Amino acid sequence: MPISIDQFEDDLSDLLEIQEGTQPHRILQFLAEHSDEAFTQTEIHEATGIKRGSVGAVLSRLEDRSLVRHRGRYWAIGEDDRLASYAAQQRASSVSTTDDYYSEE
Repeated sequence: MPISIDQFEDDLSDLLEIQEGTQPHRILQFLAEHSDEAFTQTEIHEATGIKRGSVGAVLSRLEDRSLVRHRGRYWAIGEDDRLASYAAQQRASSVSTTDDYYSEE
């Protein structure tokens, strides 16, 4: 289905169209849950279970979209309002499943 030239000219990357369960989603989810830390590719591989050789390629594609950032060997969630919101949702979701409400009694 074609789109208008106006839609084409608009920055469609404003939409976070990353499907749940994909490698980019898993990496973003991990980094968002740990938004106050930065990780090496090896640490991301170990935490997500994504093949070591795939982590670098995924991170590069995410960096091209400004969804992650890196300095030296370390990678972190990007500094973007969309990602700040996403990170907050991930932390809230993570906390809600580990609080006392869900404890076995």
